[in-house]
Formats: sequence, structure tokens, C-alpha cells
Amino acid sequence: MARRHHGVITIHSSQRFVLFPGRHHLLTRFQAEYLSRFEAGTIVWAVTSANHENTKRNPVPYHRREAAIERFSLLGGLRSLVVPIFDAAPTDAFAEVTLKTIAVATGLDLTPADTVVACSTPEVAALYQRLGFPIAPVEADPTLRTTPERPWDVLLRLAAGDETWRKLAHPATVDVYERYRLVDTVRTVVNDPLVGAEGGLTATRDYRTYVEAFADAAERKWAAVRRHVQPGRIVDIGCGAGAVLELADREPGLHESDLIGVEVARHLYSECVHKKAQGVFRNANVYFYQRNVLGGAIFADRSVETTLTFALTHEIWSYGRQRESLLRFARRIFDHTAPGGVWINSDVCGPDDRRREVILLLSTADGDNPAGARPDLAGLSSEQVKVYVESLSTRARLDQFAADFAFPFTFEAVGDGAVRIELGAAMDFLTRKDYVDNWLSETREQFCGLSFAEWSELLTEVGFELDPASAPIRNDWIIENRIAPVASLTDLDGRPLDWPVTHLLAVARRPRNG
Repeated sequence: MARRHHGVITIHSSQRFVLFPGRHHLLTRFQAEYLSRFEAGTIVWAVTSANHENTKRNPVPYHRREAAIERFSLLGGLRSLVVPIFDAAPTDAFAEVTLKTIAVATGLDLTPADTVVACSTPEVAALYQRLGFPIAPVEADPTLRTTPERPWDVLLRLAAGDETWRKLAHPATVDVYERYRLVDTVRTVVNDPLVGAEGGLTATRDYRTYVEAFADAAERKWAAVRRHVQPGRIVDIGCGAGAVLELADREPGLHESDLIGVEVARHLYSECVHKKAQGVFRNANVYFYQRNVLGGAIFADRSVETTLTFALTHEIWSYGRQRESLLRFARRIFDHTAPGGVWINSDVCGPDDRRREVILLLSTADGDNPAGARPDLAGLSSEQVKVYVESLSTRARLDQFAADFAFPFTFEAVGDGAVRIELGAAMDFLTRKDYVDNWLSETREQFCGLSFAEWSELLTEVGFELDPASAPIRNDWIIENRIAPVASLTDLDGRPLDWPVTHLLAVARRPRNG
């Protein structure tokens, strides 16, 4: 057992190690003082979530955390081993997994006979206690005269702009944060309104589905934009799993270009890094960043020849402050675009007359038509949501969509399956009604927020010039296969209407003298 005498933690001669599990994004002066109380032993730092960075829970990359720990140990005269522990699905075997990872990485087989676990999180400490390990409770130590601030709370002080974090953080952390400019990084990531705790836009999104969808559509997307791409520095923002950059990598005319992918979602970013490590890309100058471009500039002004965005801008509109966020994003791209360079944006688009009221006739024969108010789906699993929504008729799905959609709209039932509704709201529903795998995340996004004319106005306001190739587009496959079989559209007098545009291609150039 580890014993305490006059504030000094002694370890029996057989106990030679202190296992210190945690994310360790920030080290504190208290931790240095606490660990110095151990009379002997090697500190084994098990750095959890080591494969995560640029997320609210894990804003600092592992290699910077490791650097701070090594400097912390040097300044404190501690003998340390630092071991990365990759994140995995939640499990009651977390302690066992950590111990096995340490054994593989270092050859140390830590046991209760030779190791005390330093841990202030009761739930984690309990997992090691169950295995027989003695616990040193660090900040949770009941014998302390005052309760010290936990490292994460100090980091939140930093994120809030409270400079007292520097007095509580250990000089090793302050030094590493300043040298590598992590203060601004942490503030940006922690305060980012668009990014969740795990780095994605929403907690309900099935990224496996998105990876497959990106891969399936990549060749079509690349074919549509290839002739507008300028060699040099080519940046794909919201690159998904890197499928479009794979096609750019195969272009002989781009073999000397830098291919750069920027992706905010950790799951997708990890897939990009994995592909690069596996040798998928032939070009040596392929780079990936996990960033939210709205959080700050990534590239120097006038340094990028081509920026690509596919199915991204509607997310910026939806999860941010709509036009304000989109305008900020466009300005960021304009700033980093070289004179004569181009931003190619392919995304969904609303109809020009989206406020026009129309009659939308929807099938009631292709599923259930339950009576009463629509249920709240928030408490259900993704599979339960999928099964329920799939069971509904197209008309009943409109009711559910209206209940779940983050952008409220109204409609009036005017007959069997017929509703009076604004055209933009109708198209938002019709282009989303079949996305049952990610229903709760899809209903957080608005496809028809801007028309092509409004897009043109925004890009011109920023300073771009629209290439004649820019145009609104109607995806006839979606119309013929998804919409027309179960829906029809008329004006208020019953005259049939053509289906409106669904997408846009904007080729926006920065003037050469701009």
C-alpha cells in the first residue's frame, strides 16, 4: 500500500511505479507538488484520447501533450514514461485496456504489487481499485486543506480569456502553449459554436454512411469541376474522407501541385490520415488538417490557387448564423485566394421564388399515416428513428419533418395528401425525406436557405467575380427517382409546375488585380 506520512507519499520498496492516467491537456503547479511527494518511483503517464485533437474534449494533439509532460518531468526532477492510449468505445475494461497498452509500448507489466494509480476521477479510480490497485486521489485527496483546481477547469479559464490560468498551470505547459501557439488554438476549439465534443457537427451523424456517399459521388463531382481547377495550392475544405483529392492526385497536370484537405469531423479526418499512411496518394505533397475554417485563418493571404467545397456551405449556413456565417466563410476564402485564383463551390440550392406558395400533393399510400401529434424522436436510437420514419407515408413524413426541422415552417392541409406550403420548405422536405439513416442530423440542416441569385449577390459582395460556368442546376435523377414518384406540384390554381433547381455550381474568381 502507498502510505502518507507528514504530507509525503511513501511507496513500499516493491511499488516502483505511479500510473497517472488522464488526457493531460494541461498540467498544473499542484500536480507537480503532489507528484513530488512520492519518495520513489517512475511516473507512467497514460495519455488517453491520444488520437484526438481539435475537438472540444481534446483540443491539444498528443505530441504537444507529450512535450509538456517531458518538460514538466525535467523541471520537477521526475522520472517519467509517456504512453499514448488511443480512444475506444466506452468499456468497463478501460483499466485493463490501458494496462495492456502500456505493456505493449514499454514492456512494463504494471501490477497492484508494484504500482499506485494517481487518479482524481472517481469512476476511473474505481476501475483500477477493482483490479486491486491502491489509489492516490490527487485533486480529490480528502486530506488537502483546500481543494485545488482541476486541470480541465484551468484550461476552461484559458478558453474564457481569464489570464489567471497562467498562475495555476505549470510552467512546462505555459512554455509549450506559448511556443506552439496553442493558447489561441485552445480558445478557438473550445469556443467553436459549430463543433461538438468529438469534433463532428452533430452527435447523431453516421459517418460510415457519409464516407460511402462521398466515395460514390467523388467521380461525378470531380468531372464537374476539373476544368476549372488551377494548378498550385489546391485546398478541399470539408474534404470528407479525401475521395476527391484521390482523383486530383491521379491528374498528370496536377502532379506538382500541393493537395490539401481540411476536415472538421474527427472521424473523417482520421480516415484521410489513414489513407495517406497506407500510400493511397502518389503525390508527396498531400496534407490534411482537422480544422474549422470559420475559427480562424489556416492559410496565408493570397496563397491558394484553388479552393474546393462540396456539400459544405449549407452546413455553415445551418449550424452558424446563416448568411452572417456564410459571408464570413466566403471572406475567409477570398482572403486566402491568390489573385486570379478560384473558389469552386458545389452544393444544394433553393429555388429563386422559394417564398412562393404552392400546392404540394404527397402520397399517402406508401406507408403509415398515424393520427395525432408527431412523436419526439430525440430519445430514440438511430436505428429506432430509421425504422419509424421508414414506416411513414410521404405525407406523414412531412408532418414528422415539420416537427424535427430546425428551421420552422408552416403549411395547411387542403385535401387528401395535399398541402399549401412555401416552395422552399417543400423542396427542403422533398430533398431530405429519404435520409432516414441520419434523420435527426439531416433535419438540423437547411438546403434551401439561399437561391442562386442570392448566392451570386453574396459572392459579389465579398469581391469575387462569377465565371459564366456558374449556374443553378436541377438534379433530374433525384426528381425522377425520389420526388416525382410520390409527389406533384401545382400553383394555387391547380396548374402543374416544373420542379425547381436543387443545386448550384459557383465558380468564383478573385480578380487578378484584386
